Formats: sequence, C-alpha cells, structure tokens
Amino acid sequence: MTDATLLSDRGRHAVRLERHLADPPAVVWRALTEREQLRSWFPCDVIVEGGRWEVGAAITFPFSPEALDLTLTGDVLEVDEPNILAFTWGEDTLRFELSPEAGGTRLVLVDELPPDAAARNAAGWENCLDRLAGLDPARDAWRARFERYAAAFEPALGPQRRKPV
Repeated sequence: MTDATLLSDRGRHAVRLERHLADPPAVVWRALTEREQLRSWFPCDVIVEGGRWEVGAAITFPFSPEALDLTLTGDVLEVDEPNILAFTWGEDTLRFELSPEAGGTRLVLVDELPPDAAARNAAGWENCLDRLAGLDPARDAWRARFERYAAAFEPALGPQRRKPV
C-alpha cells in the first residue's frame, strides 16, 4: 500500500492510490465489476444498466439509508478487460488500472474530484481498498487518515470537507 498522492497535472484535481493485491488481474477485475463482489468493498451498491460494463452504460449508486440517504449516478467511460475500468461517480471520475505484478495485481485508482473532497475521498478509498485486499480496517481508521490527508492537501487545495454525517 502507498499513501494517496495528489495529482494536479490533469484538467481536474485528483488523488491517486496504489495497492498490490495477491490475486491476478482477472480475479481483481471481477471484484471491480461483479455487483455481489463490489458490495464487499465499494462504499455503496453499484447497479449497471443492462448488467454489462459497456461504454455509455448508465450506473446507479444507491447508498444504504442507514449510512447515507443518497443515490449517485454515473456513466461507464472506458472498459478494457482486465486492465482499465473508468466511470463517473456523481461529481467524480474513477479510473481503475490493473497490471500483473509479482504474481498478483498492481491496482492504481485515480479519483478526479472537487478540490475540497480530496482528503475525504483519499481516506475513504484507503478503507475501501483495505477491504478489497481482504483487510478489515478499524472503524475509526477513516478519521486519522482524513486528518493526515487534510493537513497534506489543504496548502494546495484549501479547506477539506469532512465525511458526510
């Protein structure tokens, strides 16, 4: 695992996270694209129109009402199985890049986002990627990660939004 880094060499601000996963890219791809597997690590449900990840397909992202009464929408932007998956997620654009590495997979997640969401999303994605890797992050792990990223990102991006309550 590497800490999230801030990217400013694109049209929008972005955070980049990287993980080594023990499974090969084909297995990780299924974790990124199969609804039942997504439920184990993604922060909300993921419903792809027609059930197929195809460029242009609409996506609905309902959060559980207990966590956050919100439903985001998006569209599939790029699909190159098992290497690249990109889609919009509300205001964000998520890009997952998979490549074989040391008998497993190197996963790179780039989240293009509003500047004031960088620390919140970096902390949240770290927790999600922990779950994807089979780890169980502590319930309050998000808070310490947010504080660390807010301190690192605020000089470049300004005040950071906390997690929605």
